[in-house]
Amino acid sequence: MAIFFVKQKLRKRPKMERSKVLITYTTMSGSTQEIAEFVSNQFTYLGQPVELHPCSEIKDLKAISGIVIGAPIYMFHLHKEAHRFLQRHQKSLVDLPVAVFAGGAYGPNAAQDALEVRKNLDNELAKFVWLKPVSVLLVGGRFDPARLRFPYNLIPALKQAPASDARNWEDIHAWVDSLPSLLANPIQQTLVEERSRS
Repeated sequence: MAIFFVKQKLRKRPKMERSKVLITYTTMSGSTQEIAEFVSNQFTYLGQPVELHPCSEIKDLKAISGIVIGAPIYMFHLHKEAHRFLQRHQKSLVDLPVAVFAGGAYGPNAAQDALEVRKNLDNELAKFVWLKPVSVLLVGGRFDPARLRFPYNLIPALKQAPASDARNWEDIHAWVDSLPSLLANPIQQTLVEERSRS
């Protein structure tokens, strides 16, 4: 059995009226929003027109050429509003380049926690079999027990946990700088299997 890549197929260049990148997010305590705002500001600095809105405010994806979606991983799952956004806009998203960033707070064993959060993120994204992100970044997260909302503020272990911030802004910055080219000219590469006959 021979495995090879077929000729790369480029998406058609977006029309001028579809030139904006949408930065959309959902957040528990503001950490993901802060990253989304940073992404938006960096895109603007790079000269890329952007729109920045929470997932819950997005009605349609008209005039959008690419999307960056940010959401926290909390209690092993992607934030429910991110699920709703992906389900609601599936028909549009399958034709658009999508980048995803997500994170969760790490405990004392940051390296092991990062692996677990990444596993949870991969499991959550796998639920949307049609979604093929051009890039996915695990960003860590900020945890502040004083910002816990109901019902999490009723969990003693969470209320007593120390505050932490595992976001690596250098990694985030480098990732953002790589996105404009990925979102503007995504390459769809198809893996083909050919069975050789003897």
